[in-house]
Amino acid sequence: MRIRDLLLSMLLLTGASMSAEIKYVFLMIGDGMGVNQVFATERYLGSLQGGHGREALTMTTFPNVGLSHTYSTSNGITDSAAGGTALSSLHKTANGVIAMDSTGTIPYETIAEMAHKQGRAVGIVTSVSIDHATPAVFYAHVPKRSMYYEIGEQLAASDFDFFAGAWFLKPTGKKKDRRDLMDIVKENGYTVVKGLAEGPDGLLGYEKVILTQTDEQEEATSGSLPYAIDRTETDMTLPQMTDAAIKFLDNKGKEKGFFLMVEGGAIDWACHGNDGATAMMEVKDFDNSIKIAYEFYKKHPEETLIVVSADHETGGLALGNSDYTLKFQELATQKCSQAALSKAILDELNKKKKDFSIDDMKRLLKEKLGFYDSFKISDKQEKALEDAYAKTMAGKGGKVDNEYFKDELIATTAIDIINENSKMGWTTGAHSSAAVPVFSIGEGSEALRGVMQNNEISERIAKIANYK
Repeated sequence: MRIRDLLLSMLLLTGASMSAEIKYVFLMIGDGMGVNQVFATERYLGSLQGGHGREALTMTTFPNVGLSHTYSTSNGITDSAAGGTALSSLHKTANGVIAMDSTGTIPYETIAEMAHKQGRAVGIVTSVSIDHATPAVFYAHVPKRSMYYEIGEQLAASDFDFFAGAWFLKPTGKKKDRRDLMDIVKENGYTVVKGLAEGPDGLLGYEKVILTQTDEQEEATSGSLPYAIDRTETDMTLPQMTDAAIKFLDNKGKEKGFFLMVEGGAIDWACHGNDGATAMMEVKDFDNSIKIAYEFYKKHPEETLIVVSADHETGGLALGNSDYTLKFQELATQKCSQAALSKAILDELNKKKKDFSIDDMKRLLKEKLGFYDSFKISDKQEKALEDAYAKTMAGKGGKVDNEYFKDELIATTAIDIINENSKMGWTTGAHSSAAVPVFSIGEGSEALRGVMQNNEISERIAKIANYK
């Protein structure tokens, strides 16, 4: 046996010997969050203080650090279904499959189901829809991630204690001819709470909870919570949902503890659009949720395990696109996401039609991005914006598909300019096979050091927490 394998076995055995004491397990997943997404956020936050330093995120202060390979059994680059399944079930699988083998015929037991079987309280929290691939892999087993209605049915049957996120994507099926999932989850004992107007303590009297947005918020941002950069004071946030989940699960799991998965799902969405400033704000928002888990850990240090990782990297992010400089402070002038900018431009276009002038475009870019004011653009960049405007007015601009949004050409051109000036580089609008980080703290977490396969993360969590 190689020395490395021997040491790893010893660490796992050490974790197993302590596992009887582990009551509280947090698995925090930054969807699309590669190593560079983490370090870019730190460099961006540091640049706001002046100079070229960094402001440490909570996750990077954890004592144990590793790297994870994310490829699936079918592809060199994974999707969220296969990547999430590895993190939930101890097994790799094929792209598109939710917590089943690569043939889509044999279900894999997940660490959330193992915890539930042992009588521990279980919670699933996400900033996107609660039936999206990453949350789904912890409670559902289907051969195709697009089977949203069936995933919703299995959520209702899971008997997990707490869910939080945006509402189901297909609550009455693809053809809108199925029984409403709202009725099914209520029939299975769940109380649906829309918004946190009563605060997290207002949830404690319920047996099982699905926390989601208000009807008005869901209509405005169907499929996800608003991006952190676009958030208003009335919007529910991932840190708020994480706090509510911890309080609810701690109340229910006083004897045996709990398992909580928290996903920063919109990191992936922003990176699909190569929207740097929005992605950095999503990473920071996700880290604020990790900070809340860490505050809980400090009260129960000998009973708590926190693991932070990702299902894959999105965008092929590079910290540098030309010379030996980074100018991440340039991102600070951006006041809204690319998606919100697209909507603002399209609203003006629909309102003014042919009367939408180039001055109207410049006004919006100044208001939303700081262009022509605090953010300076070159003559070449000005020409690119004028070309995008001309194509748009000629009906040839169209919309740029970035996976989750159809962004307007002027908006994508403007965000490309911000990326260029900040020296942020992107290689793709899809996923990459770049390594993702593994940060951990707590009893037995030393076993999560080093380079590992993504399914080894859930395997080691299960051993440390004595789930299997």
